[in-house]
Amino acid sequence: MKMSARIKSEFNQHEIVVQTDESAKTVQIPVKPSGFGSSINGGELLLLSLATCFCNDIYREASKRTINVSGVNVEFMGEFGTEGQPGFNFTYKANVISDAPAAEIEDLINYTDQIAEIHNTLRQGLRITLTT
Repeated sequence: MKMSARIKSEFNQHEIVVQTDESAKTVQIPVKPSGFGSSINGGELLLLSLATCFCNDIYREASKRTINVSGVNVEFMGEFGTEGQPGFNFTYKANVISDAPAAEIEDLINYTDQIAEIHNTLRQGLRITLTT
């Protein structure tokens, strides 16, 4: 899968398009009160990305195991210091709502933590290259 995210930001305009292969979707994020940039910061979006990945992967992996999941709650937390410093102390908790035995749900959560793609990308570190 090839993915991309694009932002076009001008005064009082903030257009966002995310795309996976040929499927493009718009995302609505309000403009900052100043009229420039996003009202949501990158750290918040990073944590949302991690929570979204885990949530979606729980449903995917539960389906493979024929476990009925009626809900997933994920909360990601992290800290950021001064400008230019990387984030730290990333933790999360998840609650899976299901009528399956607790041991099966615990195994599902632990397995999903091991295979979640965004988690593993960050855990291994990644090279980010600016191209012109």
